[in-house]
Amino acid sequence: MIMEEMTSREFAAGLERTRTAILPVGSLEEHGSHLPLCTDTMHMEALARAAAERTAVFVAPAISYGLCRSTAYHPGTVSISFDTVRALVADIGQSLYRQGIRRLIVATGHAGGGHQAALVEAGEALKAACPDLVVAVLSVIDLLAGRVADLIKTPGDAHSGELETSIVMHLAPHLVKGTSPREFPNFPAPILVRRPQDFWPGGVWGDPGAASADQGRELIARGVDALVEVIERVKAFEETPTSNP
Repeated sequence: MIMEEMTSREFAAGLERTRTAILPVGSLEEHGSHLPLCTDTMHMEALARAAAERTAVFVAPAISYGLCRSTAYHPGTVSISFDTVRALVADIGQSLYRQGIRRLIVATGHAGGGHQAALVEAGEALKAACPDLVVAVLSVIDLLAGRVADLIKTPGDAHSGELETSIVMHLAPHLVKGTSPREFPNFPAPILVRRPQDFWPGGVWGDPGAASADQGRELIARGVDALVEVIERVKAFEETPTSNP
């Protein structure tokens, strides 16, 4: 059930089928010179919409901005702060709760460390504010972990490389503008640099040249399988309070 396409009456009727919702989160972020800035949002929204065709779940409109640190100086990246990510997700979650949602899955296609930490903090705030709300927070990396090793040929592939290029080639081939050179960043860890772009000029973490639309189709299929499994786990989850000794 795609919330933005529903009427108020249809949403109310949908609550008779499920009290579970997915909130997709993405980013407006560079993905090399060949992929669209909406890659992360597109990916997670596609997974959520496909999962909703297989199990009863509301899909809230995606949040299309995230916290982007390593790519902040690459052209096109529009980042929001940790506190904004946390507050935005917490506010939306509380409003969904007031509307009757009792199971919330915050699923992000952007897997930056700070960004994910902000989502977890929002989830913790929601647990405190809504005592009977079950909250799950996960990234696309969590969904695909252990499911795609046989598909990906590029060791260490992460951002705008083989995996993400394959997915966009499948979902929106008209938005793939050629390719970008194979690249891996050269950050001088643990030093926090002021201009990450100097150590990661092309904004690619992997090998886009190894991508294919067929590979993307299979990646999406496996991602949807994984997300449906998570949805069913969240629906069934009941936390039993333990007594203090």
